Amino acid sequence: MNSLQSFLAVKPAAAGCLGGVRLRPSRPRRVSACLATPTPPPPTSAPAAARRELSAASRAVVEDEAKYIVGTYKRSRVVLVAGRGCKLYDADGREYLDMAAGIAVNALGHADPDWVATVAAQADTLVHASNVQYTVPQVALAKHLVEASFADRAFFANTGTEANEAAIKFARKYQRVAHPGGDAPTEFMSFTNCFHGRTMGSLALTSKVQYREPFAPVMPGATFAEYGNLEEAKKVIRSGKIAAVFVEPVQGEGGIHSATKEFLQGLRDACDEAGALLVFDEVQCGLGRTGFLWAHEAYGVVPDMMTLAKPLAGGLPIGVVLVTEKVASAINYGDHGTTFGGGPLVCQAALTTLDKIQKPGFLAEVAKKGENFKQLLSTKLSGNAHVKEIRGIGLIVGIELDVPAGPLVDACLDAGVIVLTAGKGNVVRLVPPLIISEKELEQAAEVIRDCLPALDASTS
Repeated sequence: MNSLQSFLAVKPAAAGCLGGVRLRPSRPRRVSACLATPTPPPPTSAPAAARRELSAASRAVVEDEAKYIVGTYKRSRVVLVAGRGCKLYDADGREYLDMAAGIAVNALGHADPDWVATVAAQADTLVHASNVQYTVPQVALAKHLVEASFADRAFFANTGTEANEAAIKFARKYQRVAHPGGDAPTEFMSFTNCFHGRTMGSLALTSKVQYREPFAPVMPGATFAEYGNLEEAKKVIRSGKIAAVFVEPVQGEGGIHSATKEFLQGLRDACDEAGALLVFDEVQCGLGRTGFLWAHEAYGVVPDMMTLAKPLAGGLPIGVVLVTEKVASAINYGDHGTTFGGGPLVCQAALTTLDKIQKPGFLAEVAKKGENFKQLLSTKLSGNAHVKEIRGIGLIVGIELDVPAGPLVDACLDAGVIVLTAGKGNVVRLVPPLIISEKELEQAAEVIRDCLPALDASTS
């Protein structure tokens, strides 16, 4: 019986997880935060893991994808068909440890029984209704988010980029109301290595040139300052042209870079002085991933708006903008809208996800496992010439390399562990389900260590 057949025959128990550390081979290691997870014993010969050959059925899926789907994704050589806890299963019966969580989406892992029961019950009750009417789950979720945050009101969308688009519009409308004389600031500032989405407004605020240039001209009026450089940011904010500043407290796509309290507090003070709004993009780093419900809680700095998405509905599409009353008071009927945003099915799923993340001890466990995981990585990867730094907080961890990470990512996949890249392609991004166990994290660290020789093979 292969691993997929075992999965289908017996429902595995749910797991739990954590991660994070910093390292330079020739210097003392600095630990940040990390996590760890229980998993089956690690493969004994990951470096020698054979290149996976796809079955005829899997090859057919790959060939049909190339024929029928627009080619926007460079996909890994795996056809996934099932998941349970922190494990994924492909069409050929192989099992994988999921250290990517659908890019920081599956906070509760796969097929969490409480989440599944919630979705099934709501699907049998009411899946969709227009925002022309009220629905109970939407109002209940808004209330829950407001009571758990700095905010006074919520707006629901479908994705992180849509949440940022809404925040862009809200910022411009707020400034128009605040400056009835017609001199309202309309420009925006974001930072190097940032990622805010791929629609035209959020794309304009995303720093990677290769994402923007093919679609130029994007929304005008965006300025990028160096992430962490407060003095440079202050000069831009004090120009009087900035409607809002968008910043990630912890950058994910950009390479797992964390802000400092001084930087975020300085942005808060500069925005207050200039009348600009401060927007925290917590699409990837929010909702428990750092060991805090909201990443900015670690800094004690509060925004005017915060955007959320990825993990909120446990795998279903949702986006949210949380705003203060100051911002909300500028928004009128018809200023913005959405057909699917805040539907009853996704909102009910989000309520269950939030309830589980906010259970006593859950976030503390994420923080603890995160710290342990970084220390573990620091120990196991110590001395490898390609490893420059291990950084992160909670279960958002990056391993910076001095070469492209692609060969290591491929080798890990062949050895049964799914990881991601970030930054300029030289950072291994580890964002597992928040329920991952210490043993699973140990397995991941050992597989990554054993697969490091793939980097030498790629540069020889």
